[in-house]
Amino acid sequence: MMERTDRFYRYFLRLITRHTLLYTEMITSAAVLNGDREQLLAFDATEHPVALQLGGSEPGEMAACARIAEEHGFDEVNMNVGCPSKRVRAGRFGACLMAEPQRVADCVAAIASTVGIPVTVKTRIGIDEQDSYEALAAFVSLVAGHGCNTFIVHARKAWLTGLSPKQNRDVPPLRYDMVRQLKQDFPSLTIILNGGVTTLDQTRQHLSRLDGVMIGRAAYHDPYVLAQADRQIFDARGAAPSRREIIEAYLPYAARELQRGARLAHLTRHLTGLYLGQPGARAWRRTVSSLATIDGATEQDLLAAMPQCSTQAAALANHAAA
Repeated sequence: MMERTDRFYRYFLRLITRHTLLYTEMITSAAVLNGDREQLLAFDATEHPVALQLGGSEPGEMAACARIAEEHGFDEVNMNVGCPSKRVRAGRFGACLMAEPQRVADCVAAIASTVGIPVTVKTRIGIDEQDSYEALAAFVSLVAGHGCNTFIVHARKAWLTGLSPKQNRDVPPLRYDMVRQLKQDFPSLTIILNGGVTTLDQTRQHLSRLDGVMIGRAAYHDPYVLAQADRQIFDARGAAPSRREIIEAYLPYAARELQRGARLAHLTRHLTGLYLGQPGARAWRRTVSSLATIDGATEQDLLAAMPQCSTQAAALANHAAA
């Protein structure tokens, strides 16, 4: 999720769930090869397991990026063949590559022959009029034959013209049956479902027939939805952390990052959904959002913003409004 799953959000989410696999934002191969790698690929060791999601279409470039990812310590390289935005399409990567299955297969082969970490592909069930199950199965079969054993499948097709990226997340109907059919026809592959899943109850239902579930924006808007994931999905022991414990554990990290030059807004903007549906959630969102505009505010002000501290939260909110 562009401008969402950055390293600050991933660290925050790791305080909520220890076992869920985390993904970076999609980073283009050109950015990895020519940009500030230390900034683009930075992550805290706490984030493991973490996968680098790449956007690109040149096998040699993708292989070079995968080598860099492995050297930086990522646990997986994921090739994005699902993003439908015009900007991504203009760069010849993302969902438009479903129309070029051999190119995707060549990229996967180049990556798989270069690194020892897993290479996975995130895809749609189809694009435009290329939306039959037969076309999807042929795509998966070809790419799998070149070294990809794991497919994360967004169970909607993408319209490359006529719909915005946001509309492509909602308008095309969900076809879970096509993803389940893939698992039935390719039992040796790891098939992970993406799209429309918002709760752990739904996740458990899908896991009865599939190998995994990817939750994206639902986990961003309501991150605490994953608080029980370790126990309910991964059979881990121990109680889920409370919201207050999560913030208290986040503060030392935030302090370190501020000392390294990070802006407070970068550290707080992902926290607004933590109290979604709880008493005091609106005040929490308002206060946390305004912290970056308060002269002299620090990460410690997050404690005062917690709904449990209603008097302090109200005072801070009033200070922000003033």
